[in-house]
Amino acid sequence: MDTLTGDTMSGMVLHPLLAIDDVPDLELYLGRVGEVFTTFRESDSGCVSYGVRLADGKRWFVKEAVTAEGLRSLERGWTFHRAVRHPAIVPQFHRLATKGSWAVVMPWHEGDALYGNGPGGRGSAMARLRALPVPEVLRAVGRILDAHVVVEDSGRVAVDFYDGSLLYDFDAGVMRLIDLDEYRPGPFVLEEERLPGSRRFMAPEEFSRGALIDSRTTVFTLGRTARLLLDGGDEEQEWRGTAAQLAVIARATRAEPARRFGTVGELSAAWRDAS
Repeated sequence: MDTLTGDTMSGMVLHPLLAIDDVPDLELYLGRVGEVFTTFRESDSGCVSYGVRLADGKRWFVKEAVTAEGLRSLERGWTFHRAVRHPAIVPQFHRLATKGSWAVVMPWHEGDALYGNGPGGRGSAMARLRALPVPEVLRAVGRILDAHVVVEDSGRVAVDFYDGSLLYDFDAGVMRLIDLDEYRPGPFVLEEERLPGSRRFMAPEEFSRGALIDSRTTVFTLGRTARLLLDGGDEEQEWRGTAAQLAVIARATRAEPARRFGTVGELSAAWRDAS
């Protein structure tokens, strides 16, 4: 384990983030053990996040729930990350207690969230991705699908997945998935008026109390993801892929769940064949 600052025990140096279980004041503590080089005060998420550089130069991402809603989401995310591992999914390594709440510790990765500058306007990260050669975008889509096959194999379904969940490293050409805290065991029956998420990515059943949410719902979301990443703009009038790929997307995003691919695995196989 890397590390450098912190308390010692039996001559060993303890990691200041991964070997501590309780921090009364997280922000104060992070400033003491390292340099807080950025802060995200995400009021909508109910969490505050910090980018921290430790003495060895290694950077970490620390996310603390500051509302009851944020705490529920963070606890759900912790359970998800204990069950799902994939190279594209940024993991949660450790969690620690704070003032009546929790915080999770994750590795810091370079990249731009594709929703960082808005849905896809000029100069946004999404616009930059759409300007890349098609094979690079196809690799990114394939990585997203591969990760969700693992999610499906764990018995979970995607909830609140959208372009803000996509972190793309333009220098390395690597897609990573972040903020999957709302992913849930499935199938399940929707007991609310709607699920959280972006309408651009959500299936019709996610807006219907009593509807079944299952792998076909995830299939719809992934179909919309491929459609938006491989189009030249938000208006979806500049398709950059092939007719065969567009046919796969059309089936994945049918309004009636029974007419879609039955599983993410089936969608992924059909996408490989079309590509």
